[in-house]
Amino acid sequence: MTEHATPAPFATVILAAGKGTRMKSDTHKVLHPIAGRPMLSHLLASVEALGPVAEVIVVGHGREQIEKAVAERGARVATQEPQLGTGHAVQQAEASLEGFEGDILILYGDVPMVPTETMARMLERLHAEDAPAVVVLGFRPPVPGAYGRVIADETGVISKMVEAKDATSEEYAVTLCNSGLMAVRSADLWPLLARVGNDNAADEYYLVDIVNLAQADGRKSAVIETEAWEVAGVNSRAELAGVEAEWQGRRRAQAMADGVTLVAPETVWFAYDTVVGRDVTIEQNVVFAPGVTVADGAVIRAFTHLEKAEIGAGALIGPYARLRPGAKIGTKAHIGNFVEVKNVTVGEGAKANHLTYLGDGEVGAGANIGAGTIFCNYDGFLKYRTIVGEGAFIGSNSALVAPVTIGKGAIVAAGAVVTKDVAPEALALVRPNQEEKPGWATRFRARMSERKKSGG
Repeated sequence: MTEHATPAPFATVILAAGKGTRMKSDTHKVLHPIAGRPMLSHLLASVEALGPVAEVIVVGHGREQIEKAVAERGARVATQEPQLGTGHAVQQAEASLEGFEGDILILYGDVPMVPTETMARMLERLHAEDAPAVVVLGFRPPVPGAYGRVIADETGVISKMVEAKDATSEEYAVTLCNSGLMAVRSADLWPLLARVGNDNAADEYYLVDIVNLAQADGRKSAVIETEAWEVAGVNSRAELAGVEAEWQGRRRAQAMADGVTLVAPETVWFAYDTVVGRDVTIEQNVVFAPGVTVADGAVIRAFTHLEKAEIGAGALIGPYARLRPGAKIGTKAHIGNFVEVKNVTVGEGAKANHLTYLGDGEVGAGANIGAGTIFCNYDGFLKYRTIVGEGAFIGSNSALVAPVTIGKGAIVAAGAVVTKDVAPEALALVRPNQEEKPGWATRFRARMSERKKSGG
């Protein structure tokens, strides 16, 4: 069941055949991440909410990378070789959609932020009473510049599509531009594409020509508008950073509108799937990698990094904490400065406030982990678990060598290296008895002073 109903079954064709040379990367352009998720995955997630019948991704180079990235989705991959323009690229999807009768939504892999709602509007407009042959997604950039112009009336009916370099002065003054995204019925798309020629300076087959061909047939096309940021393209590292910054700014604003306090909003970085409850406070320079959930009332203090972690209500994290995958921090628990937690469940009200590594295990409710404690979880070959019972107290500078269990209410004395289980309510002392030699320090200092005077 999809979140948005569409007027008819639809498939999507995503163009990703560009070489991406300006990225200067061995990674395919559309696989570069924004907010912790590849651009292509952002786009596919938005499409998925509409329930497409099929998805076809048209690539040039890097087919193996794309196939691996979409393998679990069942998306089909078609190759455009050589690259002869956008119209030619869409044609490469025809074989993959043989027999499909419905709408086709044409998107671009390097235009990743198009929302589901905008895609739905394109498909709805295709089925309006005037039945346009093509629906074009238009936008008004701050500087229209080299973008192709869409000449349309107040109802959105297009009279002409024109490239900037071919526009008259009057047409060039139009601010409505072509994003390149379109919705077309399959029954119209393939015949129109078959008629597109390459009689132009680049000898390429342009997708936009299907609008003008439909116009010549006496059929109208229509444009709907969207915000410029939704159709921002990424062709370089700088543009990637720009889209990331725009996404982060909007996500921060949404978080604050939802009841989250951001002490310095511009320094907080969210992932695409970060979930933050109400009355959460997030201090400066906090980074959320993917997979983090924060419950109501938690406080994330400055310079904390979190990834695939769950934080309970009222918990206090940081400053300078690192929560790694599998960290589950209970209600009102404390994870303090320079504490790293990986694959450990920390119970309600438990504390690890200073200079500690907790890896692979459990910390019971109300337990206290002293400064400098280490869960020694790895022997160079395998990982093992450490269990600290409810209310247990682990003294500072202790090493718990897994597998080991510290019983409920037990106390481990400071400086211990624990290699055996400790019974509930017991005291574990793992260090030599303290020995004292009266007057030794005075004699030592006198002796060393004499050696220094005599030159050693």
